[in-house]
Amino acid sequence: QVKLVESGGGSVQTGGSLRLSCSVSGDTYNPYCVGWFRQSPGKEWEGVATINREAGTDYAASVQGRITISQANARNTVYLEINNVKPEDSAMYYCAADNGIFPQLCSWLPADYDYWGQGTQVTVTS
Repeated sequence: QVKLVESGGGSVQTGGSLRLSCSVSGDTYNPYCVGWFRQSPGKEWEGVATINREAGTDYAASVQGRITISQANARNTVYLEINNVKPEDSAMYYCAADNGIFPQLCSWLPADYDYWGQGTQVTVTS
């Protein structure tokens, strides 16, 4: 079974840094796109960053310059580093992966991803 597990969330002060991890596992599973999404109460679901099989990355305009997505060579772990965190970064963060069948531009739509982790909470304090 394909399994994604996020970790690394917690409380961080405004201006600090945080590194989230997404463990990806599953026999023969090789997604093309892995993305990080977030959602906070009263706000819309937001795509944060994506990374494809060739390590190509894309970022939401709202976070570009503060967030870096990367992956291990074996692609069993995908990371999201958040620098200079802001209060609006407080959210539940989820990693998601597609089915790996279509090597195309990674989507910003949650519906285009097939597997999801349970999420990790990030709380930014003043």
